[in-house]
Amino acid sequence: MDIVSRLLDQEKDRLSEHATLCANSRGRQRREEDSPMRTAFQRDRDRIIHAKAFRRLIHKTQVFLSPDGDHYRTRLTHTLEVAQIARSITRALFLNEDLAEAISLGHDLGHTPFGHAGENALNAVHSEGFAHNEQSLRVVDRLEKNGEGLNLTYEVRNGILRHRGGVPAETPEGRVVFYADRIAYLNHDFDDAVRAGILSEGDFPDEVADILGNDHSRRINSLVLDIVISSDGADIRLSPPVEAAMSSLRQFMFERVYRDNAAKKEEAKTRDVIRLMYEYYYAHPHEMAGYSEEAEARDGVGQMVCDYIAGMTDRFALGEFKRIFIPRGWHVM
Repeated sequence: MDIVSRLLDQEKDRLSEHATLCANSRGRQRREEDSPMRTAFQRDRDRIIHAKAFRRLIHKTQVFLSPDGDHYRTRLTHTLEVAQIARSITRALFLNEDLAEAISLGHDLGHTPFGHAGENALNAVHSEGFAHNEQSLRVVDRLEKNGEGLNLTYEVRNGILRHRGGVPAETPEGRVVFYADRIAYLNHDFDDAVRAGILSEGDFPDEVADILGNDHSRRINSLVLDIVISSDGADIRLSPPVEAAMSSLRQFMFERVYRDNAAKKEEAKTRDVIRLMYEYYYAHPHEMAGYSEEAEARDGVGQMVCDYIAGMTDRFALGEFKRIFIPRGWHVM
């Protein structure tokens, strides 16, 4: 018997009436032959995992730029934590885990080097602006596989685009990822801030701890459990007290971690790195790896430069900056 047919039957029998069934997907941008072993959402997950942009996440900043220590989060470990949280929630709500996992793994593929400092810098210098969620969609639609893109399903693409707020994702699984992303970064960024000496465990807001708990594991468990209990079918939500607690934690993190602390002072330099490299490559587009006249004619120089810089890891960006702007000593051959 066709394995995929059995998997699709299992989804229909097991999942909630509100779940996004793979059999009801709106499909891909380009039609292609179905797999005999994997559903469309499973294939999307696998394509993202094997993408070059996914592998580069391991060398992209989450919060702290090039920290001394092996246990700080990177953009990749953040992505994996989001996927784990999203799967826990969707499993408990009998939603489609494969869809939630694929969205989670792809949601930050378009993030710049140097974290949100890099995103803000690229947004300031690129005439059309920059947002990492839009760039993540561009990565899977256009940039991966030498310009072919990954040809993902509509539901995964929609969840990637809408993971950061504003207009909610069209699927309940996409709306789960929105919450999973916030649950992950607020908690692991506090954990990293303690590790970095920016905060201590005692700095955690008492009014938030009273609701969510006094340690990392309890806080995540409280948030996940509250979503499972409070969500009604396709309406994914937190209860009002827990939503307020998470909002208070987010405000605290912006005030104490994401802005104006000793570990963030170097970010001003990274903004200059992004700006100067953008200006340089704009004037010298042929120096970008993979440059093609076809891409320039299709996208324009500015978009090509934006794509190139957004795709860099932290260390590659610093290496390119050094190559372009830092004088080298003369060596007799």
